[in-house]
Amino acid sequence: MASTMKDAILRGRKTVETVVEGGRRRVENVVEGGLNTVETVVEAGLDTVETVVVRGRKKVESAVSLGRKTVEKTLLHGHSTMRAAVLHGRQDIRIESVPVPKAAPGELIVSVGAALTCGTDLKVFRRGYHARMIVPPALFGHELAGTVVEAGDGVTEFAPGDRVVALNSAPCGQCYFCARGQENLCDDLLFNNGAYAEFIRIPARIVAKNTLRVPGHVPLEHAALTEPLACAVHGFQDSNPRQGDIVAVIGGGPLGLMILHVAALAGYETTALVRLDGQAEAARQLGATHVVQTSSISKAIRETRALTPNDRGVDIAIEAVGVPEAWQEAVELVRKGGTVNFFGGCATGTHVTLDTNRIHYSDITLRATFHHTPALCRKALELIASGRFQAGAFITGHAHLYELNRVFEKLMKRSTEIKTAIVP
Repeated sequence: MASTMKDAILRGRKTVETVVEGGRRRVENVVEGGLNTVETVVEAGLDTVETVVVRGRKKVESAVSLGRKTVEKTLLHGHSTMRAAVLHGRQDIRIESVPVPKAAPGELIVSVGAALTCGTDLKVFRRGYHARMIVPPALFGHELAGTVVEAGDGVTEFAPGDRVVALNSAPCGQCYFCARGQENLCDDLLFNNGAYAEFIRIPARIVAKNTLRVPGHVPLEHAALTEPLACAVHGFQDSNPRQGDIVAVIGGGPLGLMILHVAALAGYETTALVRLDGQAEAARQLGATHVVQTSSISKAIRETRALTPNDRGVDIAIEAVGVPEAWQEAVELVRKGGTVNFFGGCATGTHVTLDTNRIHYSDITLRATFHHTPALCRKALELIASGRFQAGAFITGHAHLYELNRVFEKLMKRSTEIKTAIVP
């Protein structure tokens, strides 16, 4: 360990500004990482190295030797602003300097360890809004896990240093739908955004109902998968699978692959309907019994039905794309008496034409699944922690916050990436 500022400078590494703003773990790491020049820090508008590294200490050496608080804590209390992604509209994300949040009673401030890209965020990026979740300009991103750095008055379940996954919503627990166990449809469902940032404020209701402690052996980026996995588990369970059912999943995006993996882990025969080579490879890795890879809907229907006895069709077809053509395709995949789950959400105002004769006389059940519940979130984290769920297979890239626009532009081109971990 470098014991003096001089030793640190001689090591010739990153500037103090880079190290501190990058959110390194402890003061020891800052010094061990080395400093280029003190002048760089001063020129960047910071008063003294002492102010940057540890608020109120006279020397870096004393801070190191005494093993003081983490850099995240220093940033939280020593700076008034942080870097965060702000959605301004259609394909318009800007990395801006915004106020560091402060914890009101019942709230938490979490240092973001990893925030994951998501199909919903991609749709929001493409469309510039989400009717229920986000109206620009607004902080952006909702899949995250991190470390508590501040707990507001009245918080007893969590303390600074705790590793947590904070879900993106929480129900009220009092409305008609909550009383009926349909918390995902809560009349006052509270959403939270702002995961693509150095810190995020967790509202009191989410702290109380939907913030979970992450087991020590689970990487934070894996824990951040809890929210989408809870949605996937919901979609599969909501389709009411029975032992021996054959399940087809349309779509090789993150949620389609998650639903497929959940079904395979539960022991069901599965067929993945995908278009890209990377999606086909991922589907096989995640347990697909069969993979139908084609861009032709008629061919996909024909080949999928051919995999079932007497071409009768699958028992359950789950649409995870969110386009009208795929909704129509799902209806043609199922057998008489089968179930279709319209899991993928289409754009506002979208209409679909379905064969009413086939639906009626074949006694087909049509369902749609939205979001998750606190119980499902706990089940999802348990599945991740068990090691059975291949969490690592879903994290196919890593990027810094300032690369967020590039990441989404790449995802719009239907790259082979499943999820990218954004590390502030």
